[in-house]
Amino acid sequence: VLLQASGGGLVQAGASLRLSCEASGHTFSNYAVGWFRRAPGKSREFVAAIELTGRSTSYEDSVKGRFTISKDNAKNTVYLQMNSLKPEDTAVYYCAAKRGTTVIGRSATWYNVWGQGTLVTVSS
Repeated sequence: VLLQASGGGLVQAGASLRLSCEASGHTFSNYAVGWFRRAPGKSREFVAAIELTGRSTSYEDSVKGRFTISKDNAKNTVYLQMNSLKPEDTAVYYCAAKRGTTVIGRSATWYNVWGQGTLVTVSS
């Protein structure tokens, strides 16, 4: 499967963005998907994940209540709805996938397919 992340941009604090991660080559219904981010000068960190059925999700504490991950298997796309954005959310966001599991992975090393990043910049 190939992953294509999109939807990043420059917004002001408090605004919303929706990131998309579109899969090609295989149906996304067989994959668990995660979003990670890397801020300038920092290491990559977990943001959110959803298991292959889409029924269970997990979030990093700082984004709980503001970000929502969802999965549209018909469109082969996973979304990350980001509301109430803060300057500290500024980062390159990456989506990642792992085939055939209902486990929700929070570790980057657990995923074996990665998309290119999309830059999110939140100004204060």
